[in-house]
Amino acid sequence: MSSYRDLDIYKISLSLFYEVHPMSLKLPKHELYELGSQLRRSSDSIVTNIAEGYGRSAYKAEFVRFLTFSWASCSETINHLEKIKHLYGNLFRDDFIQNYEILSAKIYTFIKYVENNWK
Repeated sequence: MSSYRDLDIYKISLSLFYEVHPMSLKLPKHELYELGSQLRRSSDSIVTNIAEGYGRSAYKAEFVRFLTFSWASCSETINHLEKIKHLYGNLFRDDFIQNYEILSAKIYTFIKYVENNWK
């Protein structure tokens, strides 16, 4: 792999970000800068921390640190989506939460791979 762009977790998280961002703009006006902003920032943080961590991948501990930030942001994103689903029903596709849960598992697996195999 020659770039963070080659990582499946990067591709998946970027794709999900591109889907969630415009959907967050459909929230009621009073939520655009509250819950909507939090959702956009946490979703963006997942993909951004993967890219930044890869840039530090010469230092395994730094790479793991940023991947852990990404994993935590994934949990935060799931939490925001759950709140939106509860408050606003089916504003988002039903599979968003499931897709972020799958992504979370993939990020965790990749963290363990880096911890045990990264040189």
